[in-house]
Amino acid sequence: MRPSILFPLFRETRTLSGVGPKVEKLIARAAGTRLIDLVFDLPVGLVDRSYRPKLKEAEEGRIATVEVMVRDHLPSQNPRWPYKVRCADETAFIDLVFFRTKGDYLKRTLPVGARRIVSGRIERFRDGLQMAHPDHIVGPDDIDDFALVKPVYALTEGLPLKSLSKAVRGALEKVPEMAEWLDKPLLRARVWPSFRAAIFAAHAPESPADLSPESPARMRLAYDELLANQLALALIRARMRGQKGRVLKSTDAFKAKAFAALPFALTVSQQQAIAEIEADMASSSRMLRLLQGDVGSGKTVVAMAALLTVVECGAQGALMAPTEILARQHMATLEPLARAAGVRMAILTGREKGVAREQTLKALEGGLIDILVGTHALFSEDVSFRDLALAVVDEQHRFGVHHRMKLQGKGDKPVDVLVMTATPIPRTLALTAYGDMEVSRLTERPAGRKPIYTRLLSAERIDEVIVHLRQAIARGARAYWVCPLVEESEKSDLAAAEDRAAMLRQALHAPVGLIHGRMKGPERDAAMAKFKSGETKVLVATTVIEVGVDVPEASIMVVEHAERFGLAQLHQLRGRVGRGSTKSTCLLIYQPPLGDTAKARLKTLRETEDGFVIAEEDLRLRGPGELLGVRQSGMEEFRLADLAAHAELLTTARDDAKLIVSTDPELMSPRGEALRLLLYLFEREEAVRLLRAG
Repeated sequence: MRPSILFPLFRETRTLSGVGPKVEKLIARAAGTRLIDLVFDLPVGLVDRSYRPKLKEAEEGRIATVEVMVRDHLPSQNPRWPYKVRCADETAFIDLVFFRTKGDYLKRTLPVGARRIVSGRIERFRDGLQMAHPDHIVGPDDIDDFALVKPVYALTEGLPLKSLSKAVRGALEKVPEMAEWLDKPLLRARVWPSFRAAIFAAHAPESPADLSPESPARMRLAYDELLANQLALALIRARMRGQKGRVLKSTDAFKAKAFAALPFALTVSQQQAIAEIEADMASSSRMLRLLQGDVGSGKTVVAMAALLTVVECGAQGALMAPTEILARQHMATLEPLARAAGVRMAILTGREKGVAREQTLKALEGGLIDILVGTHALFSEDVSFRDLALAVVDEQHRFGVHHRMKLQGKGDKPVDVLVMTATPIPRTLALTAYGDMEVSRLTERPAGRKPIYTRLLSAERIDEVIVHLRQAIARGARAYWVCPLVEESEKSDLAAAEDRAAMLRQALHAPVGLIHGRMKGPERDAAMAKFKSGETKVLVATTVIEVGVDVPEASIMVVEHAERFGLAQLHQLRGRVGRGSTKSTCLLIYQPPLGDTAKARLKTLRETEDGFVIAEEDLRLRGPGELLGVRQSGMEEFRLADLAAHAELLTTARDDAKLIVSTDPELMSPRGEALRLLLYLFEREEAVRLLRAG
């Protein structure tokens, strides 16, 4: 249960003064729904009003704060023209310009003869100075209440900065003084403030340097967040290792039968990964291992080896994928191997309903299914295994730690966990998401795979691409064409999948399929089946085909508006081709002009197919927030830490977390008690629940 000292921070923003239903919705879009979200929503910039010149010396284009005397009001006769208030200091005149503002309000705010301090952008108009809609108008006596330097927050349409700033101030008032959870020698060495002082300092920047990730306040807060992350993972890992596992050893009989049906030999790194996994499963500790492999490196076959070991030992295995397309792809890939080994497989997704679902669940509980493949449906309450011994989770970055733990809970006895990702993850991100795991890496591509020729083309040359495509299709080729949107949008000029499919049907005089996330499962399957069989030659798609789609005959990938995609995503899309024996091409169509980041991104993709190199570059160019579609996934999203800037802090936090767990595993010391607060503050309740005293 969350400590009472933190209760105020987890209240809804509507409890703040001045936050009504409308503002609450806007704040939720910009920052979040609770006070803690506002506390962690750090400024992205600042407005500096400290430039206080005399009017004669005021620089055009700068924000200035000037003290003036109100000389005259110049209302316009035409409501479409501005209302002007003539002001002056001892050196020059300036007109304050207002549009659609009532004159009586201005006469009360700016009475003739009164001295006022006004702040806004200085402009020149017809040899005179003017300031349109000053941001602030106060009397000289109120200057002390007027902040000359103010933080700027990321906003959403319709939300004024003033409203969000006021809400943030209200939330900050609820931040309590808490016991220090950081190591005192570290605090002294780094010269960091307390957590509360750091939060207040981060929300009150006085110069651009205070907004830097390297500022003491932001470094301290980043370390707090990283320590909470690493400590939670260390506690989970310690508990997993502390729990006795099942000793699962096989004679390799099932594996030998299954792999004899493979049309290729295993790579050295596949063999090594299988050996590492089998050693884990044969030990008395529970397995928690990450299998990282680039696109097309053969992770699914490695996972099958582990699943067959479990089945040979008389238990069951589960393979969970994030999408139905990927789950069905796994089923299609593995079923022939299972059949060769005499192993019973079934699939369970949200689409299985009624009698079919009932029969699958009954067979699973009765032990008549050895391996179950599925989506999130495997988490459902009514899914019950007779004896689950291994859970394999694919595309792990789409699931959070809590999903891993939930699936493990499906077994009455200890469950080994193998998680896989085809998205190469930079070392820093791997530590934050998988710090509780051992890691195996597949570094080779299966024999016979040819390099993919990658080319960049301006959108102005799209007609050339279509001619090239027509010729390739005439030779028997198959192609993907990826668009960012499903249908045309008024707010965006991005190519729409539905419109592009219609255009290609006309231009190519060939069958063109369409697949996107809004289609129902059976429709998607039918479109994929037609493309796989060659009935359709071109498949227009959104990024729903990013992972798991395997059509070896497809040798051309066209990505439209490539500049809008992330590097890791483009790498995944490119990996849909080059899976057969024919030479493959990836055409990246971009809309000029390209910005520096987009140029660097596309250049990297053209120069290398190494997913690990690409992932590190993606982290450098974009930061972790966008890297893996984090905001749409279960992977860790940091609000205070910037992994590109704070990588060295992550290593320190990991070492600190290891030391804490080895010396105070139940967090019972005074520092341990404070660390419990840290875990709750950053919502790592699942780690606290693992503590016997928690």
